[in-house]
Amino acid sequence: MQKVYLNTKLKAFTLQDLLITLVIIGILVLLAIPNLMPLISKAKSTEAKLQLEHIHTLEKTYFYLNSKYSTDLSEIGFEHSQLTTQGGNANYQIEVAEASNSSFKAIATAITDFDGDGVFNVWEVDQDKHINEVTPD
Repeated sequence: MQKVYLNTKLKAFTLQDLLITLVIIGILVLLAIPNLMPLISKAKSTEAKLQLEHIHTLEKTYFYLNSKYSTDLSEIGFEHSQLTTQGGNANYQIEVAEASNSSFKAIATAITDFDGDGVFNVWEVDQDKHINEVTPD
């Protein structure tokens, strides 16, 4: 049977030590976030570029079969992922803005402001696969 000592002190951190440590970590995180925002925005814009490349491929395939481009995403075979505002994981709304017998332009518009400056990121692609950032975030 073990003896229990009521007045024995264990070496440990106090609540005050833990709170001070958490405050210091919080300050360091707040200092680091503004420097990381461009990296976060750049990483998320990769989604837009990949989706627009896919749209370009689908539009070219549709063009070879029908001798024209289409503004209807379902007609070319594109299935849009569910947006983050609807419980999905897509950060960009994709649409074909214009299409004719000889050209098309598809646009990817961010649905969230990645760096909180009020500007939403916009990318576009055309029939020649020129992917351009129209509005940087």
